[in-house]
Amino acid sequence: MLDAALIKECADPSLKPAIVEQFVAAVGSQDPLAISVKSGGRLILIPKATTADEAMKIIRQNVGHAVVRVGLTQFPAGVAARDASELKPDLVEPCANLRMGTAMFAKILRIVSKWYGNPESEEVFPQIFDDAVYTWKTGEFEGESAFQAEDPGGPLAEQPNGVVQRVAPTTADQPVEPAASSQSKVQDAGIRIDLSRIGEKKN
Repeated sequence: MLDAALIKECADPSLKPAIVEQFVAAVGSQDPLAISVKSGGRLILIPKATTADEAMKIIRQNVGHAVVRVGLTQFPAGVAARDASELKPDLVEPCANLRMGTAMFAKILRIVSKWYGNPESEEVFPQIFDDAVYTWKTGEFEGESAFQAEDPGGPLAEQPNGVVQRVAPTTADQPVEPAASSQSKVQDAGIRIDLSRIGEKKN
């Protein structure tokens, strides 16, 4: 869990602290030096950085030919600079990473909110939040780069003070095991019926 003082000092002021916490919990890492590198949709194994210098070296080696996510918010490193040499150690500094990440997420929330017609009701926010988290993970919204897109401005839907309650479970959230077990019960029942019928015909 993020420190409340860190959120107050560093997070984008347009996001409520509870939303910042849930955003980082959904997409980020507790390790400010955490780095993930993906190429062609596949996660590439990299050595774990133990210092900021090591982290920056790994980032610079991979930016430009892979998707590199960094720090507490798993901020997309390639967005911060056009060339690897322009990348700054701010990427792995907790406060700066949280500031950049939450500012970018707030922009994505505004992009998604605009798509929904800029509703201001708190009831709509969970769906907007879910879509924004998905956009953060994929980097795209409606087929376009969300990180490179212009900030449309405008109001955000009213944010709840507590944890965002999901509107409805997605397909991925649906329990699979109960359906499988009920299916096996149906098959078992079918086999028992078939065997009893075969027995009746023989008699």
